[in-house]
Amino acid sequence: MNIILQLLLLIIGFLFLIKGADMLVDGASSAASNFKVSKMLIGLTIIAFGTSAPELAVSVSSLISGNTDMLLGNVIGSNILNSLLLIGIGALIYPIRVKRNTVRKELPILLLISTALVVLFLDISLANGQTNEITRSDAIICLLFFGIFLYYLITMAKKNREVKAKKTEKPKYKLGKSLLLSVIGFAGLIAGSQLVVNSASTIASTIGVTDRIIALTIVAFGTSLPELITTIVAARRKETDLVIGNIIGSNIFNICIVMGLPVAIFGTITPESFQMIDLAMLILSAILLFAFTRKDHKISRLNALMLLLIFALYYSFVIYEALAV
Repeated sequence: MNIILQLLLLIIGFLFLIKGADMLVDGASSAASNFKVSKMLIGLTIIAFGTSAPELAVSVSSLISGNTDMLLGNVIGSNILNSLLLIGIGALIYPIRVKRNTVRKELPILLLISTALVVLFLDISLANGQTNEITRSDAIICLLFFGIFLYYLITMAKKNREVKAKKTEKPKYKLGKSLLLSVIGFAGLIAGSQLVVNSASTIASTIGVTDRIIALTIVAFGTSLPELITTIVAARRKETDLVIGNIIGSNIFNICIVMGLPVAIFGTITPESFQMIDLAMLILSAILLFAFTRKDHKISRLNALMLLLIFALYYSFVIYEALAV
């Protein structure tokens, strides 16, 4: 009876996710027109930060409970999922056109911040340390990176308003309704992701799946569900600026805020279960996005298949390692 109830909650959670993403994309796209800013900027900020709320909640609760592996794993796993799986699915539905400015600025910023995280973490290899750790000073560096990113976004917003002011793009809804749809959409995404993660975890525990497998699969995928559903809805509507903006913004937010803010508040973390392949995949996923878009500013369906293949190979290794323990 309990499993039937949890299955029902699982279905309700997915319905919340789908409808929430639908309303969020509608509202955010219309809000961009109302504010006279680009949809790329909305994707990089409002959508990206909002859909990263589950990761932030998991990170704070993990740190409070002393599970530092979960905190860093949440960030690294979510970013790899976003760059490989989500962009792969989005580009498979509809090839993603990437603006020149994104290739020249936003993607290099993401690559820089991803590399910085790995460099800050590898104390044993790079600084002759006793353990690999993320200290409070490392976290503050990440927060400073985020401050620079925000300054860039504010500058970009001012330029966008000047350009958009010269164009006449009629919003789908008035500003009030656009913002209301966005807020309700966010609420649906957060509520839906919580229902899916909690019910799926309960089902997995009931049928005897280990906590480690649950953490590697349900939690990692569950916290990325808002980004996933938003990506699918936006790609089907050919809102590719929202797709790429959401992923870049989410990944930067994950490193700088989801990891940086809790560590800056609570102090040093010393995760123990990470392998070099996890850190290498974090950087590789950012490099691939940059490499695929550098020439023709597009992530094609062939590129999408390559991203999905790399994701499948990496995650097969992760699951194999988990089952072998």
